[in-house]
Amino acid sequence: MDFDLSEEDRAFRDMVRRWVDNETPKSWARELERDEHHYPHALWDKFSKAGFHGIGIAEEYGGQGGDVLTQMLLARELARALGGLAWIWGITSFAGSKSIGLYGTADQKAAFLPRIAAGDLKAAIAFTEPAGGTDLLGAMATTARRGDGGWIINGEKIWSSSAHVADYLLLIARSDPTAEKKHQGLTLFWLPTSSPGLTITPLAKLGMRSMGSCAIHLDNVFVPDTLVLGEPHKAWYTLLPTLNNERVMVGAFCLGVIDGVLEDAVDYAKQRKAFGKPIGQFQAIQHFIADIATMQLTTELMLHYCASKLASGASAGNEANMLKLMASENANAAADLGIQILGGMGYSAETDMQRYWRDSRLWRIGPITNEMVRNGIAESLGLPRSF
Repeated sequence: MDFDLSEEDRAFRDMVRRWVDNETPKSWARELERDEHHYPHALWDKFSKAGFHGIGIAEEYGGQGGDVLTQMLLARELARALGGLAWIWGITSFAGSKSIGLYGTADQKAAFLPRIAAGDLKAAIAFTEPAGGTDLLGAMATTARRGDGGWIINGEKIWSSSAHVADYLLLIARSDPTAEKKHQGLTLFWLPTSSPGLTITPLAKLGMRSMGSCAIHLDNVFVPDTLVLGEPHKAWYTLLPTLNNERVMVGAFCLGVIDGVLEDAVDYAKQRKAFGKPIGQFQAIQHFIADIATMQLTTELMLHYCASKLASGASAGNEANMLKLMASENANAAADLGIQILGGMGYSAETDMQRYWRDSRLWRIGPITNEMVRNGIAESLGLPRSF
């Protein structure tokens, strides 16, 4: 398979790389991360001005066009400097433009896609429940029952990134309690955060601090029929194609982190001196850097393979899970080696290695744990289901 980028894709990548270096340097990302839950609106506005929110949205709705390959290139370059802050772009891209673009009605697309493309609308994902993360379907306690002209939702969600500043939530709830299987009887809603009965509470956490993650309480929250995405009771079938896209985006963010780690590690190894010479002359440091470079290339190859399959319309569910597994473990391991290379400075908040490590640690847990990914891969090879 040929992974060479087209001339157009190379030009786009180079443009984004220059933009990142000029507009969102790593030093600024460090400053943005210092205050937890202090959402970086200035960063969002920069994305808006650059047109990045329109990537993946059709031009007829005010977007820039592009496919999963374009989004992959953007995600990678943003994460190289921003680390987890790049997810500020990714959340609305997945929860908003991807979801509405794939299974929204004509009216929903016309109402929301132009606003997303312009950066006038923020979205968040409200899937995970307090009683279960990986066991999302089995633990689904949030309910939606029919009301006059819509649905009434009750329940709890947790770990909803940037929900406290979002205009809408992409929320899933159990709408048919009589469904025989746990993946059936679910409905997807496009829920305004201004809805009465909705309470959003920020939560403290290790990484991705400034973007915030939240707990959500829903007390008889009404959603009109016009804000149901896809067919009622069939949300899981609707979501599956977008989940593969999400795995690829996670892989791209992780690769961007590896890029940033390698960039900083090589630079530091050339400049830092010990025992009268640059530490890059020591074999131990060279081995660390060689390992990071190997992680970078293997992740890049797997990422391009998965993105190319999805862009062609082929199925890539198992491959996307493998990518998420490998990329997240490589990114976190690379950041850990980066800290070791920098020594005390790697542990300091004045450098980026600790930020890369904190941010990439999340991807080994979400959006699905690596242990559950391994279960799925083993099952795909004919082994018995382990959960």
